[in-house]
Amino acid sequence: MDDKEKYEMEFVIQASPSLIYTYISTPSGLSEWFADNVNSRGELFTFIWDGSEEQAKLLSKKSGERVKFRWLADDEDGSSCFFEIRIQVDEITKDVSLMITDFAEDDEIDEGKMLWTNQISSLKQVLGSR
Repeated sequence: MDDKEKYEMEFVIQASPSLIYTYISTPSGLSEWFADNVNSRGELFTFIWDGSEEQAKLLSKKSGERVKFRWLADDEDGSSCFFEIRIQVDEITKDVSLMITDFAEDDEIDEGKMLWTNQISSLKQVLGSR
């Protein structure tokens, strides 16, 4: 049963799409900004924060463009929720944006957005972007 709301966010990042893709699609890249440590075994990624672990299944990825995960806890509940990190390049200005799609309970959306804002801020620091 899905009682979570979908929300989307956009962050402009001044870095090359290929570099950004490395940071959003590999365990070593994700552990630089998304979690304290990230391990993967095939499609199963383990994210570690302050000693707690969450596992996510890699649902799909398109090289240089996007990654899409589903938390195993949601998977076991039969939920169709996921989180996706997509790189978007404006054809005219060549501005690079990260598009985040995620789901949260209605009363947790603001908290989720704040978390993503903090995480993307960490990613920008790692990338040397403003």
